[in-house]
Amino acid sequence: MRNLTLLTDLYQLTMGQGYFEHGKRKKEAVFDLFFRPNKLITYSVAAGMEQVCEYLENFHFEPDEIEYLRSLGIFGSDYLDYLKELRFTGSVDAVREGEIVFPYEPILTVRAPMIEAQLVETALLTIVNHQTLIASKAAKICAQTKGGVMEFGLRRAQGADAGLYGARAAIIGGCVSTSNVLAGKMFGVPVAGTMAHSWIMSFDSELDAFRAYAKSFPENCLLLVDTYDTLKSGVPNAIKVFGELRTLGYSPKGIRLDSGDLAYLSKTARKMLDAAGFCDALICASGDLDENSIRSLLSQGAKIDLWGVGTKLITSADLPALGGVYKLAAIIEDGREIPKIKLSDTTEKITNPACKELYRIYDKNTGKAIADYITLAGEFVDESKPLTLFHPVDTWKKMTIDHFTARPLRERIFECGRRTLEKRTLSELSRYRAEETARFWDEYMRQDVPHIYKVDLSDKLYALKRGLIDRGDGNV
Repeated sequence: MRNLTLLTDLYQLTMGQGYFEHGKRKKEAVFDLFFRPNKLITYSVAAGMEQVCEYLENFHFEPDEIEYLRSLGIFGSDYLDYLKELRFTGSVDAVREGEIVFPYEPILTVRAPMIEAQLVETALLTIVNHQTLIASKAAKICAQTKGGVMEFGLRRAQGADAGLYGARAAIIGGCVSTSNVLAGKMFGVPVAGTMAHSWIMSFDSELDAFRAYAKSFPENCLLLVDTYDTLKSGVPNAIKVFGELRTLGYSPKGIRLDSGDLAYLSKTARKMLDAAGFCDALICASGDLDENSIRSLLSQGAKIDLWGVGTKLITSADLPALGGVYKLAAIIEDGREIPKIKLSDTTEKITNPACKELYRIYDKNTGKAIADYITLAGEFVDESKPLTLFHPVDTWKKMTIDHFTARPLRERIFECGRRTLEKRTLSELSRYRAEETARFWDEYMRQDVPHIYKVDLSDKLYALKRGLIDRGDGNV
């Protein structure tokens, strides 16, 4: 396991020295990790908590790292000696990987001595921001296809780690396999892939290339048919080789289209395959696909069974950053919580103060999600009484609901410096995401002009926030 303790911004370390020198190293702090609204974010899929735990478990400074910091000439010897022995001793609450989440919700909360809580900020943000971003993009792509998406993005990812952990997140988001062999080994997920155009071009003819591949992989023969001419050469040659395989007792897998008019080509190829008696042969499509192009192809009647999605998934091309932030919510002094708030002239940048809980409210009759509800820690949501929800900015927008259930969305994943998160397979996390997605009305999940899902504050949390805003200095 790599030690990522220095994977931080310099100001985390300089603030750490300041806390150390001003007697704040043992003072407890509470930080929330959440993301702000963006016009392209309809919903997101939380991911990365497993790597958060791995990072925190391994948090420590190696001797050579201490010497590197010493060489910068900006840190005191006492502080560096303190860092030599530092480990993460705090606690973390987080939503489960695969949970559907929305802006302003505390996806993850750290409670730890101030220096520890500060030093882990950047790494937690990069882990959760990236995997949540890619899991969310994958979920939106897979929602258009109803499954059958293969993650093909490694060669276009912004670096090896982005490709590796992006593949992990894509599986959580609903992809069925990845082309990334290392991700397959590390995370126990299916790997997929057959050939490139170079394979076909390396032979004297396309037919020779297909026959050679079929000989090497008779039980998994899926042929790339667009190297020269898809309908005049590729598909006819594939059909010829499929017939030869059948006489040997094998069933061909299918063909892959990687360019051209995928709607027209897939429909025509389907007719050709069916006419030749290969009705079970799959048609796979790839080539700069995303949820929008897939939806368009399906609306045109494209006959595509599997989708290989690469660049626009692994880079989340239309939204390259989630925009998650990590903000101080409270200080704990002598066992007493002191709420903190970040004020701003921009309403969206005002934070929600204090230690909090996050609930999802479901209609008891339909089982569908109605709203998410952020409360102060320790608040009891009484399911036996009507619950009034109101918009935290446009407070005149209200609704009262009866017959509901309230589910806490977060779990303790780290406590007193020790991991408490149980290990889950990616198939379990993907299945959980699918089950929870099904508990939302389609209106909230659609791509175009979705209905706005409500994320509201309890009366007590709203009153506290309003009071801190009115004071204007962020203090109680």
